[in-house]
Amino acid sequence: MISLIIAIIKTLVMLGILVIIHEGGHFVVAKLCKVKVNEFSIGFGRNIWSKEYKGTKYSIRLIPFRRLCCNGRRRRSIRCRRLFQ
Repeated sequence: MISLIIAIIKTLVMLGILVIIHEGGHFVVAKLCKVKVNEFSIGFGRNIWSKEYKGTKYSIRLIPFRRLCCNGRRRRSIRCRRLFQ
């Protein structure tokens, strides 16, 4: 039973790392292509920590199972900013 719990935790950690790398790729490409990125966040829910730097808000949220990279070009970015503030 304990080995199953450890395996689930390891899977969630690896999945989280992959998602961070994936969203980080969106962020880097957007910055290289001069697309405005409003927010780069790790997690969702209430804000634990945030800092604004060069027009982009970087934040860590309460529940660490989702990452987001909101830019000004998608309509969804307006919704995601409203949902998570």
